[in-house]
Amino acid sequence: MPIPSSDPIVVAPTNMPFNSDESLDLDALSRNVDKFCETALSGFVVGSYGGEEFHMGEPEKVLSIKTVVEAHAGRKFVIAGIDALSPTEAVRLSNLYAEAGADMVRVRIPPAAGKGNAAPIQDYFEQVTSKSPIPVVIIHQPKTPMGVDVTPAEVRDITSFENVFAYIMSLNYRYECRISSFVSDAVKFWTCNGSLLMPGGMIGAVGACLLFGNWGPHIARDIIQACLDGRYAEARELQERINRIDFLGMSWGVGVQKTGLSLLGYEGTVPRKPNLPLSDTQISEVKDALIEARILNFDGTPAPQI
Repeated sequence: MPIPSSDPIVVAPTNMPFNSDESLDLDALSRNVDKFCETALSGFVVGSYGGEEFHMGEPEKVLSIKTVVEAHAGRKFVIAGIDALSPTEAVRLSNLYAEAGADMVRVRIPPAAGKGNAAPIQDYFEQVTSKSPIPVVIIHQPKTPMGVDVTPAEVRDITSFENVFAYIMSLNYRYECRISSFVSDAVKFWTCNGSLLMPGGMIGAVGACLLFGNWGPHIARDIIQACLDGRYAEARELQERINRIDFLGMSWGVGVQKTGLSLLGYEGTVPRKPNLPLSDTQISEVKDALIEARILNFDGTPAPQI
């Protein structure tokens, strides 16, 4: 399947299932991907924070990309995550991941670019976008949630390079309200978080890359579409339903992603240490929040995803 040309596009950090010895369970990953292909999820993001990016080595990331590509068998697309301070390293990884079958790469804005004695951020992305064999998705994801790693002028410049497909905003909504007007018209503006679906849509987001997409990609799609259509009351009703589960995801991390997937019939397994699985009390709250979002039925069974 080619990368979709119509909006909204909703992608999610792909959960990495682990065996009891903490090795990657590639068979479970393949089964999960096959199941996801029957949902409204547009594509997979492999090697991202929500997919335990910093708990995996390069060989595992390459194996994961190859597994996801084989499992979706042309039904979806794959974005491979890159977090590299060096543009030379980002280009190397882009080529490596493209060879593994990735359709795009998601490149995090380096926090040090353009600061002190570091080269301008424009230099970084000029090199990456010109030498990457596949399109680039730029993500603004500072290490501190309300931090800022890029100026409006820098966003204007780096999204104007050829081969940039999308810009993913940060959690700093107040700042991104201003940034959105500087993103090139040729580049898709995506929101980054379930709680920011409607707010993101109201400042121009036409898609999303978010943890919530693992549980309710159809709801994420519908909120963005409602904003595109100007149906803000409908978007607000949907948004209010999902805020609790998204808040838990932000509060308790990857264990919530895995627990939610397990409740939905996927093989979520458990986090790789030092992260720990949720407690029984936490699992019960996640279940209640998914019922409130109407992702689970009142009896705890998965609700239809239309």
